[in-house]
Amino acid sequence: MKTFLSLFMLIASFNLFAAENPTVVMETSKGQIIIELFPDEAPKTVANFLAYVQKDGYKKTTFHRVINGFMIQGGGFSAKTGNKVSTLPPVENESRNGLSNERGTLAMARTANPHSASRQFFINHKDNAFLDAKGGNWGYTVFGEVTLGMDVVDKIAKVKTASQDKPVQPVIINSIKLLDREMK
Repeated sequence: MKTFLSLFMLIASFNLFAAENPTVVMETSKGQIIIELFPDEAPKTVANFLAYVQKDGYKKTTFHRVINGFMIQGGGFSAKTGNKVSTLPPVENESRNGLSNERGTLAMARTANPHSASRQFFINHKDNAFLDAKGGNWGYTVFGEVTLGMDVVDKIAKVKTASQDKPVQPVIINSIKLLDREMK
């Protein structure tokens, strides 16, 4: 009976482990941020983000727009040249997924076109429910949440900025890597 119970516990833990959401580690010049992604709520957005992660597409990009008490936005400009980096085709807006732009959530940046998000993302520095989909209006797709490192987000949010909310001293995203499940 004890062997059966041990085997059952092993199988149960494997099933729970298999159901875990993907998690990424964002290494920045200000510290490390761990983010859990939500593929059940935003499958196309998570797949799009992971496509960049898997090809190391966020390596040496910057947080180019920082507004303390609002959000930090990055992933779209090269730390080396300051130029925009190439993008994959835009992803369909999934903002009507029941997730809200709360403090610590990860969402896609976009233009006025609701289906224009490609690679730039932002981390909400405070609750920003006004960015959620309401009625017939599209919102900004939430697709993840910071699970560790909000102190780093707070540090980034407090950097000195110049015109267009650009940090005076670059805040660099050194890499974003999928967390190996064995490391958890």
